[in-house]
This record gives sequence, structure tokens and C-alpha cells, in this order.
Amino acid sequence: MIHSISVLGSTGSIGRQSLAAAERLGIRVTALAARRDVGLLEEQIRRVRPAYAAIYDPKAAAALRIAVGDLDVEIGEGMEGLRRAATVDCEAVVTAVSGSVGLRPTLDAIAAGKRICLANKETLVCAGTIVMKAAAEKGAQIVPVDSEHSAIFQCLEGRREQLHKILLTGSGGPFRGWTRAETAAVTPEQAVRHPNWNMGAKISVDSATMMNKGLEFIEAMHLFGVTPDDIQVVIHPQSVIHSMVELVDGTVLAQLAVPDMGLPIQYAMTWSERTVSPYERLDFWRMRDLTFEEPDLEKTPCLALAMDCARRGGVAPAVMSAANEAAVALFLAGRIGYNDIYDRVAAAVARTPAAADPTLEDILAADAEARRWAGQTIISP
Repeated sequence: MIHSISVLGSTGSIGRQSLAAAERLGIRVTALAARRDVGLLEEQIRRVRPAYAAIYDPKAAAALRIAVGDLDVEIGEGMEGLRRAATVDCEAVVTAVSGSVGLRPTLDAIAAGKRICLANKETLVCAGTIVMKAAAEKGAQIVPVDSEHSAIFQCLEGRREQLHKILLTGSGGPFRGWTRAETAAVTPEQAVRHPNWNMGAKISVDSATMMNKGLEFIEAMHLFGVTPDDIQVVIHPQSVIHSMVELVDGTVLAQLAVPDMGLPIQYAMTWSERTVSPYERLDFWRMRDLTFEEPDLEKTPCLALAMDCARRGGVAPAVMSAANEAAVALFLAGRIGYNDIYDRVAAAVARTPAAADPTLEDILAADAEARRWAGQTIISP
């Protein structure tokens, strides 16, 4: 179990739960980082008293310095601030920032030999080969926070050489079974209401489109060193089984728990120990059916696109992820329709030339261009 931690993305859903877990477990918080929520970050600083805090937005940083001027805390800003927060004096870093902005801070934390409690999918989606190679070279531990990857991680402990197939589960989201014609009129308010999980707006929309499962598909490839053919997506609407692994002899191991992100967050901090938690327990007498379905890739084109990008490799996953971020932001702002998310992302991937073994600079450049292009209200050729 770790004793000190830095939380990147502390004002988001995962970040807030990570702080709550750290406080409950008696883990010292040495640094915090957020994008722009001055009010909540100030509240967190006053509560956990870190030595360092960073806020990505420069204007917000100026306001934060004034707000906490009476406290002994250093305030950083921008990307440099995030990178500093990832390398302060601590044992582990929770990377819960959203998007590719988390890539460089995660690499810095790896270089510093920290445990990475990984909640930022885009880090591995964009640059999984680079990140995993760096972690292997530095001996840095990467412990996943996503419920699905945490489940796989737990099932595979001591069994990596026995793995035959990863069974990656997903609820199917609020529009499971809907056709493209039926989802055409979906509103942001509908898309953020997930049937099982309480999450932030962006990840809730990703879960609705099934892009989230596509990102997890790519992430699992890198985390567990497997190929796309070694991963099978299974729709499990109840979200009780968080994922499974099939071993070489045909045995299937599953990790079950209530759908609460607090559990995988706590385990990432306490690994390889287990501690008592305050979360609800499964009651098998009250549980009814556990059902499983094959994903309909025609009705979930974002998942199909992500699986195709996984096989394509190069900068395709980074382009897909960045274009999706931009398109989801436009959708949440009411500037494009729900089905337009897939159309924009697919178009961004289609216009991207193949690139074998891209460098970090290649990936970040492709990310920026895809974000710019897909973020236009009216896309140009």
C-alpha cells in the first residue's frame, strides 16, 4: 500500500473519488492538478493541504493564487504545472485528467519511477507502445483504475502466461439496441444518463456511443500485451461482471462487484493488499439475471471504428481519440447531432495517412490536427 499520492484531474469524477479514498485510507496527498475549476480546487487544497497544486488554465491559475494566498502551497499552471504535479515527492500518481493532455505528465511520472494509477484512457490509446516501453525500462508499476481493466488485472495476477483471451465487458449504454435512425434525435441530456454508472459528461457520452469500449479495447491491448484478436467484447447490461479472462485450459475467471468506481480506485492505491471498503456488497439473493450479448457493430459504429484503428495502429488511434473529444464537446454544446459524432471521427481517421512506428512528436501533432479539424462547427475537406 502506498503512503503518498498526487492526483491529476482532482476536480473530475475520478479525481474526487480518489481524494476521498486517499483521505479514508490515510494516504498523504502531496499534489493536486485540475483544468479550470478554481472553486473546487481551492476547497480541495484547503482540505488536504498539498505542497503543490497546478491548474491548466493560466487565467484560472491567477485566480487560484489569490484564493489560496493565505496557505503555504505553490501554484503552477499550464502543461508545465501538470508535469510538475506528476513528479513531486510521492509514491504514486493518479492520472485522471481527460484527454491526451495526460500523456506527457504520465510519461514524466513513469520516468520518475512512480506507481501510475491509470484512469486516463487516452494515454495508452494514443501512445501505448511508447508508454509501456518506458514503464518496462523504468520498472514503473501501472495499475489500472478503469473498472474493466482493474478486473482483468486482478484476474491475471500470477497468471499472465496462462492467458488465452480477454473478455471485455460493457453495459451497452443507454441506447443499447437502438438503430442509427433512432439515435438521430438523442439529446445531450439523454446521452449523459448512464443506466448503471455515475460519470462525467464526456465519458458518459462515450459510453452511450460505445466509443468508451473501443478506447478500452485499445488500452487493454497495451496494458496486457495482447493483439486485437485476443480480446472479445461482451455486452453485459447489468455491469456486475466487470470483465473476465479465459485461460489456456478453458477456465474463465471473472471479477464481480457493484458498479462503483470507488472499488477499483481503492485497489489501485492499496495493491497488492486489500483493505476494508465502505462500498455496497453484492447480494446474490437479490440479484436476478446476468445476461450477455454479442455487440452489434452496425448499431455501434464507434466501437467498430475503434477496433479497426486498433488493427491499423500508427497514429490512427490518437486521431480517433482526439477527433472524438472534439466532436463530443460540440455535441454537448448543442452544435452537432449525436450521430454526427461518429461521422466526424470516422472522417478524421479516413483523412489520416498511415504512419508506422510514430514518435511522440508525430502522435501529438496528429492529435492536435485531428482536434482542430473535428472541432470545427462546419468541417472543411
